[in-house]
Amino acid sequence: MALVPQDPNAPDFVRRYVNLADPRLGAEALVATDEFFAAKERMLNPEPAVFIPGKYDENGKWMDGWETRRKRVNGYDWCIVKLARPGVLFGVDLDTSHFTGNFPPAASLEGCYSPNGAPSDSAEWFELLPSTTLQGNSHHYHAITQQRAATHVRVNLYPDGGLARLRLYGLPQSDWAGRSRDELIDLIAMENGGYVVAANNQHFGLASNLLMPGRGVNMGDGWETRRRREPGNDWAIIALAQPGEIGKIEVDTAHFKGNFPDRCSIQAAYVTGGTEQSLITQSMFWPVLLPEQKLAMDKQFYYDEQVQKLGAITHIRFNIIPDGGVSRLRLWGRLSEKKGA
Repeated sequence: MALVPQDPNAPDFVRRYVNLADPRLGAEALVATDEFFAAKERMLNPEPAVFIPGKYDENGKWMDGWETRRKRVNGYDWCIVKLARPGVLFGVDLDTSHFTGNFPPAASLEGCYSPNGAPSDSAEWFELLPSTTLQGNSHHYHAITQQRAATHVRVNLYPDGGLARLRLYGLPQSDWAGRSRDELIDLIAMENGGYVVAANNQHFGLASNLLMPGRGVNMGDGWETRRRREPGNDWAIIALAQPGEIGKIEVDTAHFKGNFPDRCSIQAAYVTGGTEQSLITQSMFWPVLLPEQKLAMDKQFYYDEQVQKLGAITHIRFNIIPDGGVSRLRLWGRLSEKKGA
């Protein structure tokens, strides 16, 4: 599986937040007005859209995305997507890759909060993105300013056409009040709401891949930096979903063989005040949560006795020394409302 490569023109929300329309996390395309030329499920595929010359099916040219027939009546086409988790959305990518003479002239997004199942006919829908003009064979990145939790999104195509990919970037919402304080939780897991604040380099793979569920499927499904040609080391700053006391850590170098980091370490702190940009400077002086550990290729490393007792933390700085690739990072801890040491 070749996962989404880093787009140098993508805004920060693509690198920072989870794609809540990712079927690997549980998102589904539930219903669409029409999918004559291409099935709605293809629109959520986590792989980049492809074009295969000469490939046809019984309805015409095979296209990698959701594509409706040419509309000959009034109205427009739409598709309802169940998000992988209830969450607040911060941005969208409406991707028309490879759709040239058959893309929609415009699209919009609506949200709905329906935690008990698919929205009913009387469900309340609210605007996430007003009607916006689309171009063919292009990514359309738009920030979403409606900070209201949704469980479902309806994408509207005016009046018809094809959308290669729909990616909805946001933060999952969880009922933390109902979680046990004795339960070990992966507090940086993407599905729990952990997210990457910043990383110094993401040349070959996004740092957000570290937080994805399961093990990496290949070398492209991890965080990988360029080859460092100067002193220092590479790093990523990650926000925990909730403050917690860490008891166990996993570092997984799956599929990284000639390019795994020589060593790694983790610093951590309970952060109050400042901005996410200021964390980059602050993080250099955070206390050590995990002292330097030697790594090896294509292997899962587990640490518990090595984890320092810092009390509750909100952020970590994951250092890879000097550079290279790591597939997954897990920080298991217990929820805490108390400030760290």
